[in-house]
Amino acid sequence: MANVIGRRTGTGGMVILLGVLVLLVSTAPVWATGTAESGGDGSSSSLVFGLSGSPDTLDPHATTGTLTFQTMRSVYDTLLEPGEDGQLVPALATSWESRDGGLVWEFTLRQGVTFHDGSSFDAADVVASLNRLRDESFGSPSAFEYEVIESVEAPAPDRVVIRLSEPHAPLLATLASGWSAILPSELIQAGHDFGSRPVGTGPFRFVEWVRDNRIVLERNEDYWMDGRPYLDRVEFLTITEQSVMAQALMAGQIDVADLVVEPELSMLKEAPNVQIYEGTSALVMVLAMNTQRPPLDQLRVRRAINAAIDKQTVMDTAYAGGEVVGTFMDVGNPYYVDFTDMYQYDPEAAAAVAADTEFDHELVISVPQNYEPHVRAAELYHEMLRQAGFPVRLQLVEWSTWLSDVYRDSQFDLTVIGHTGKLDPDGRLARYGTADTYVQWEDPPTAEAIREARRESDPDRRAELYTTALERMARQLPFVFVGTPYRYVGLDADLRGFVMDSQLDTFDLRNLRFAE
Repeated sequence: MANVIGRRTGTGGMVILLGVLVLLVSTAPVWATGTAESGGDGSSSSLVFGLSGSPDTLDPHATTGTLTFQTMRSVYDTLLEPGEDGQLVPALATSWESRDGGLVWEFTLRQGVTFHDGSSFDAADVVASLNRLRDESFGSPSAFEYEVIESVEAPAPDRVVIRLSEPHAPLLATLASGWSAILPSELIQAGHDFGSRPVGTGPFRFVEWVRDNRIVLERNEDYWMDGRPYLDRVEFLTITEQSVMAQALMAGQIDVADLVVEPELSMLKEAPNVQIYEGTSALVMVLAMNTQRPPLDQLRVRRAINAAIDKQTVMDTAYAGGEVVGTFMDVGNPYYVDFTDMYQYDPEAAAAVAADTEFDHELVISVPQNYEPHVRAAELYHEMLRQAGFPVRLQLVEWSTWLSDVYRDSQFDLTVIGHTGKLDPDGRLARYGTADTYVQWEDPPTAEAIREARRESDPDRRAELYTTALERMARQLPFVFVGTPYRYVGLDADLRGFVMDSQLDTFDLRNLRFAE
């Protein structure tokens, strides 16, 4: 799904907006010769996975794109990982503890793990990976998440010590997220091209990437989790058109359709060979506003734009349903606060403000052209604002142009996107209230509340601080906060064990198998 995780860094890099943006790239898919066949033990020789977009890179340290993390979760491991209940569980680290008031964290590492190139995993790989993320010359768009780290040390091959400059509540969540993937230190030192040839410790080994077409993985026979994965081969196919994706699933040409929306959703629900995975997402769909561009620098204008938007209609029509939100947090998040009653849909009030506002140019709604749901939403926004008297026009842009011009350089008036969550609320909120985000909204009280919450270990106090920040965002509207969509994934009726992390929007394929 096209989205981004995060916000702009000081160097203009992107942090995940659904956070992490997964955009659909138009390309003709190369179909596999047939769908997977079940083995006698319930395993399968092959899975064909339809993806609604293509990663910009396969290097998890170098991007905030959700599609990279969705595909590379099968290639890489992290020290910790989210369990099915949302709690953090051991992965490459078997245990951890903190001391000195949260300034020192020590991790005990899993032994007997090997990378796909045959090298052994140990503490040196953790040190090299985290230092790579912290290295300004490398320029990771996630580097700001590691700024609090003063040093990473390896006192023994199976132990890593991380020292912080101040307490940092999001640390474990960051280390459990896909951008904290552990890479082999020898290849890091050799300048290996992880962007096109990933090497990890994960359940599947990388075989091939044909950009904008397919990614092929094969089973890692030496994976540290006994008996996993079940599948011998996974082929991700880029299929950008929803109708083509649905037809391929019904015809048995693919086994998974990663994103299903209407009208295909209703059709697939009736197909006897298809099952639908339904879940909540961590996305917040928004109409973002550049708060430094007149007249969007006026709160009354932003409120009028907000009043002109029928949010439930947008969610139902463009995104196959969901729940309306009133601030920058998804409805399933424990830190979510309901501010939907703060403003009402009121096109007449919006029209009064539009009539009383001077516009020196048309307001341009920039939208990534290859993601159908965002384009549908943009068309709805355009019509609603036009009817309210706002001079608006649509501009469809390529994904790469959107990233460079809109997200990194703030060269836009209005734009349509979905922001995904992270395992800690700081992942979505960090740096908001400062000019260092693409909406350029400055509000020192919001920024200070977010900074204090980052240093606070008490969950009740953190909730108070985030409520302060979210309420100020709701009142000042750097975005039209539209809603959290439901997530629908189309699956072959015989597939079992499909798991998707709702906060990170990634797939865990280790337990996926076909019924006997």
